[in-house]
Amino acid sequence: MSKFFSEKYKDLVPYTPGEQPTEFRYIKLNTNESPFAPSPIAEKYAKDAACDLQLYSDPECRELVKKSAEYFGVDADEIIFTNGSDDILNFAFMAFCDKNRPAVFADITYGFYPVFAEFNGVPYEEIPLRDDFTMDVEKFIGINKTIFIANPNAPTGIALPLTEVERIISSNPDNIVVVDEAYVDFGAESAVSLIHKYDNLLVTQTFSKSRSMAGARLGFGVACKEIIQDLNTVRYSTNPYNINRMTMAAGIGALEDNKYFFDNCKMIAKNRLWTTNELRRLGFTVLDSQANFIFAKHNSLGGEFIYKELKSRGILVRHFDKERIKDYNRITIGSIYQMEALIETLGIILEENK
Repeated sequence: MSKFFSEKYKDLVPYTPGEQPTEFRYIKLNTNESPFAPSPIAEKYAKDAACDLQLYSDPECRELVKKSAEYFGVDADEIIFTNGSDDILNFAFMAFCDKNRPAVFADITYGFYPVFAEFNGVPYEEIPLRDDFTMDVEKFIGINKTIFIANPNAPTGIALPLTEVERIISSNPDNIVVVDEAYVDFGAESAVSLIHKYDNLLVTQTFSKSRSMAGARLGFGVACKEIIQDLNTVRYSTNPYNINRMTMAAGIGALEDNKYFFDNCKMIAKNRLWTTNELRRLGFTVLDSQANFIFAKHNSLGGEFIYKELKSRGILVRHFDKERIKDYNRITIGSIYQMEALIETLGIILEENK
């Protein structure tokens, strides 16, 4: 770092994104992107919007907000759009956490949570998952801290039932509970329906995964209007033009093409089941996932070894060095052809290392 770098960030350890190589064409199963192109309607709307790029985008995202509010059954003042869901998660740490309201989240969860806490100078606690990687809900009951829950969790893919999520929300009425639903469309229950019941709930989602728009960067939050007002205060104090014209238009198109959306989610779930069964046949332990990825370890070969072997043969998966999960790899569910290539390659690796 330079001598000019602020002292307040000198110990900050940044988030490590998944590999995005350009020098070689891999089968990319490492960053939970969709194997499907965006909706044709989304593409058309984005191209049309490109004709007006000389003009600022609408900071209120009025057309997108109206379309989304209708889709999710909320009022227009109960939804906010951000530059990917990471943006709104950061806003939540900024708006609802401080030394008097520390953050709390699981020890094995989305890696950006501790980074956002450190970046914003927020004290935080990590509550260990159980040995089976399920969330110990009782330890979040009445904890009186700002709670962040990834549901389904990442990188495990395990989903918490909505009844358990509601127990956590209802037992912490004086603190915000953020339910991060980046992967909810692949089989879990959304908490959006609870925002009219609890004024301390913020639900975040993204268009990156299920709507094939990772490169467009479009996320959003749903909550009571007072929470949305708080978040807009932060947004308008940082970057009110945070959603560009093409992304906004693509988001509207994606919401209009529900059959395309639902069909793709069904296909991902079908491929997830097939891949899970095939991996278990090969001797892998695979957690039960409700996301567009699975978390798997082999009973005799290490996670890092498998990751490196796959990469050397043109397949990227995600490996984490954290002690509790170092034997596992997170594998994005792609097309059936990609998953067949994965299983075939793993079979060869296992045969070579008997």
